Amino acid sequence: MQQQLAQLVQERGWRFATAESVTAGLVADKAAQGAEASAWFLGGLVAYGTEVKQRLLGVQGDRVVNAETAEQMARGVADLLRADVTVATTGVGGPDPAEDQPAGTVWVGVNVDGQVTSHRLQLDGDPERVCTGAADMALRLVVERLRA
Repeated sequence: MQQQLAQLVQERGWRFATAESVTAGLVADKAAQGAEASAWFLGGLVAYGTEVKQRLLGVQGDRVVNAETAEQMARGVADLLRADVTVATTGVGGPDPAEDQPAGTVWVGVNVDGQVTSHRLQLDGDPERVCTGAADMALRLVVERLRA
């Protein structure tokens, strides 16, 4: 996925960034794996705390496991880092539910040149498996949007 993402972003002369909560930097880690990632990957922000999401990414409200938060995070990191393509994750890694959402609920916000969409994932497994699966899916969703 990383190579495909790199190619699609670079073909357009764009830059990529991440804003992560539930995945705690795993998306950024996967994106930066390839050679010369610095040519297209600007960086990422791990915004675990609600107040960080609000202050740095423009998230509104105290409930943060939802589509709106994922979209606001994707927009916020685009503005903050001046990126053309961004992805954001928020959710409940588990093992316990939160905000009336079951463990494994993840929202992914994808921003491509100002057009933002959100995607709900329901993943099974322990917190590590949920977070790894969410990071993989987040990159896949970005690649799919870039191909569309």
